Formats: sequence, structure tokens, C-alpha cells
Amino acid sequence: MMSDPKNIALVSIESVPDGMRPLGLVRGSTARSRNIGRDITAGLKNLVGGEVTSYTKLMADAREEAIYRMQEDAIRMGATMVVGVRLASSMVSQGVSEMVAWGTAVGPIDG
Repeated sequence: MMSDPKNIALVSIESVPDGMRPLGLVRGSTARSRNIGRDITAGLKNLVGGEVTSYTKLMADAREEAIYRMQEDAIRMGATMVVGVRLASSMVSQGVSEMVAWGTAVGPIDG
């Protein structure tokens, strides 16, 4: 069994590869909040336009955390790969967003 979640292969294909068997749904999520500094910067960017890099980084970090937690879930199931990987985000409350990653854990037929 793998011990480092980053060794779990992630693919967006919809089918289980030959020699592998589905083990079940795996998921990971994180909720992140904005801070006043980011909100002020974002407000200024709204006036002039352009990318709000602090929010871009916040969401990128949230994506990575959700994926890592999904990979940890896959390891707990004995998987070597996650297929059908999907990501979604939503606003949980004012200023708080959740990032969710999910897919199907798969492992070798003989393992």
C-alpha cells in the first residue's frame, strides 16, 4: 500500500483501466475564507479590472488541499489511482468558499 498521497495517480477518464477494480468513491474538501486585505485589493481591482491574484492563489491552494485530501482517502481504501476526478467550488457563506474534489478509487485486481 502507498504511504504518500502524492503517489496516487489522478486521471479524468471515465472508465476503470484493465487490470484494475473500483474500490469506491473518494473525496476531499476544504473551506477557505477571504481576509480584509484581500477584499480591499479585490475592490480596487474591480475599479480598474484585471486578475485578483490573491484570490487566484487562495483558490489554487484550496484546490491542491482538496486533491491531497482525496488522495489520502484513496490510500485509506488501498487504491493506486483515482479515475473520473472532478472538482467543484461553492460559496458556503459570505466570504467562505468550499473546494471539493472527488473520483473513483481503483486498485489492482490482484491486490
